[in-house]
Amino acid sequence: MKLPRDFNATQLIKLLSKTGYEISRQSGSHIRLTTSMNGEHHITIPNHNPIKIGTLNSILKDIADHFQITKEELLKRLLD
Repeated sequence: MKLPRDFNATQLIKLLSKTGYEISRQSGSHIRLTTSMNGEHHITIPNHNPIKIGTLNSILKDIADHFQITKEELLKRLLD
């Protein structure tokens, strides 16, 4: 599945809330999300419009590794 190229931070945060992530703090243009599902995990998202494709790929890969699933499976969960 191809990565969407026009995601902004607000859209990504809304999608990640499906996997239990919540905003824990914001420092400047970076938003930190935290989940306690499958152990505690933190991720930082830049508040950009759009988020660069490499940055988005890295964020999704980190989340997929935390949940021990593939990036494609994570995308399917988020976009369905």
